[in-house]
Amino acid sequence: MNKTIRFIVIFLLLIFQILFLSMIGLENYQHKKWQAILFIVGISALLLIAYLKAPLHHHEHDIEDILVAIWVPIGAVVCYSLHTYLHLEIVISAGITGTLASFLPNLNKKSDYLSKLPVAIYCGTFVGMSSVNIAKNIGFIIAAGIFTGVLLLLSKNLFLGVGGKLGTLAFVGVTIASFLYYILHI
Repeated sequence: MNKTIRFIVIFLLLIFQILFLSMIGLENYQHKKWQAILFIVGISALLLIAYLKAPLHHHEHDIEDILVAIWVPIGAVVCYSLHTYLHLEIVISAGITGTLASFLPNLNKKSDYLSKLPVAIYCGTFVGMSSVNIAKNIGFIIAAGIFTGVLLLLSKNLFLGVGGKLGTLAFVGVTIASFLYYILHI
């Protein structure tokens, strides 16, 4: 079961990164399409190798993990609200949200649950930092936060100690929400 989940998460991340790289390559190499294709294939192959070589840390998913993942959309909404309604700069909004989240474990230093919340909330801040041109309302942020929370839960045993995990998960969550909003004409 864990290998199947790992494969699905890796495949999903790889597809989104390939699509993102494809758009960059095609936009910047309009007159040199073969160079763009070689660039995309090369980077994609390196990404696939890196993903498959990443160590798998086995952890069971329990109800506490789901309760932690719920905090991703909360972090997203807080960050988005600070920026949209209080007109703070987006990086300041993310910093305030992340800083406040970092103090939550101090409420009860023995609580394993509280010690996991800052990561989930900070992951949500990456969703909340979405451009208002993409995230037109709070409903979009909540949807993207939920998708990102599910991805955070599924990738619990992937990419441990690898930088960029939270931002990458937020990117994929926002992309999924954007795609669904586009399909559903919301």
